[in-house]
This record gives sequence, C-alpha cells and structure tokens, in this order.
Amino acid sequence: MWLFRSLAVLVVLLLAACGFQMRGAASVPPEMARTYIAAENVRSPFYRRLRDSLRNAGVEVVESPLEATATFSIISDIPGQRVLSVSARNVPREFEVYYTVYYSVQTADATLLEARSQTLTRDYTWDETQVLGKEKEEALLRDAIVGDLVRIVLIQLSAI
Repeated sequence: MWLFRSLAVLVVLLLAACGFQMRGAASVPPEMARTYIAAENVRSPFYRRLRDSLRNAGVEVVESPLEATATFSIISDIPGQRVLSVSARNVPREFEVYYTVYYSVQTADATLLEARSQTLTRDYTWDETQVLGKEKEEALLRDAIVGDLVRIVLIQLSAI
C-alpha cells in the first residue's frame, strides 16, 4: 500500500515539475460574453460542437445578433472525403476524410479573429467485406476531426 502511495506522489511531482496542467474549460475574451453564431447550417456537427463548447466556457450563446456582444460567423462548413488509392481492379482501397471551416469573430467595435480557414484530414483503409465497420470508422473519424477543429478555434480565441 505504501508503495502505491509513494508511486502516486512521485507521478504527481514529476507532472508538476514538467509544467503539466489539466486542461480546463477554454477561456474566451470577455467581449464574447453573449455570442451569436451566424451559420447557414445550424445542424452541422461543427456548429453544434462549437455551440456546446462555448457554453461550457461560460459564454451565453444567444439566438439573435441584436442581443449579442460578439458574432461568431461560420462562413463555410464543408465536410467531405476523397479516394486516396485504388486496387489493381480499380476498387477504392484508401479514403481521406476532411473537414474545412472558414470563420471569423467580430464585435460591434472590432474584429477579434480575421476570417480564416482550418482544414483537418484523416485517412482510413477500405475493405468491402467490412462495410458496416468501415462506415462506423469514418463516422468516428469525422467526429474526431470536428472535435479537433473546435479545440483549435478555442485555442485561437483564448490567445486573444
């Protein structure tokens, strides 16, 4: 028992010594206290994940730009996939899943984030004998990409 406690204390001390900190809720500029998210598609995975992450960061996401202190504009939100390689029989063997978002953040007085684009990609192999599993893998990759994109955006906002 004392060995386990000693090991736990040692791990905590090593993590503290290297500067490790648990990731908490993202911090956003105070100008974004009441934010309106302008988007053509309010059902997109990026929109929904961004909305939830902003709420978790203490931002009140409002339904009207008139109520907002800032506007997060999702100018474009484009998921997709491409064939990366094919077999000798011209059957797709590898796909690339991508997600591109183009966005900006403005207040009444200033632009917090100039319009910018982020694209993330992941690739996976295709096997026609495992169609259901590969479709699930693609969905999981898309979800991971959206999560990474939202984290990138929140890091950019916390740097303002």
